[in-house]
Formats: sequence, structure tokens, C-alpha cells
Amino acid sequence: MPRYDYECDTCGAVFEARHGFDDPPPPCPNGHATVHKLITSVPRVLLGPAALASKNASKEELRDKWAEESPKLRKKLVDKLGEEKVAQMGGTLNMPIRNDKT
Repeated sequence: MPRYDYECDTCGAVFEARHGFDDPPPPCPNGHATVHKLITSVPRVLLGPAALASKNASKEELRDKWAEESPKLRKKLVDKLGEEKVAQMGGTLNMPIRNDKT
């Protein structure tokens, strides 16, 4: 379930609540009924191999995911464009994957 931040219109208390998207806002912890939703951050949109990993993934987990997905992506590009064109493009798809976890 999504987590939302709210501020009480009466007492100014800021609190967090988990509920469904279509559920009504919860009352203030101090008992007041009128609250409004706060926008505290913008959702992240991940693309590429990072999108397949958790948004809370560690550096090592992302590196492992990149090592797993890079050969698949390279193969798709080679199948579509040819080995010569992919080699010309350079970038990390032509570099060996480091496994030293540093």
C-alpha cells in the first residue's frame, strides 16, 4: 500500500499514513478530521537495468544486476545492429564486467 504524508489543518501536526489509493484521508492523530496531503518528494522513474532492481538497492546489488543484464542487452543490440556497429558504439557494453565489488 502507498504511504502518504499529511498535515492537520487544525493543529498543524504532520503524520504519515498507509492506505489504498482511493481510501479517504485518515483523521489527525490528535483527533481532528480535516487534513491535507503533503507532497514531500517526486516519484523516481528508473530506466534500463536499474528499473529491474529495487529503488532501495545497494550499489553492489545494482552492479550485480548490471552484470546480469548487460550481456542480454548486448546480444539484443548485436542481433539488431550487428557486431561491428555495437563495437563502434563503445560504452559499457564493450567493457568487461568488474566483479571486485568496490
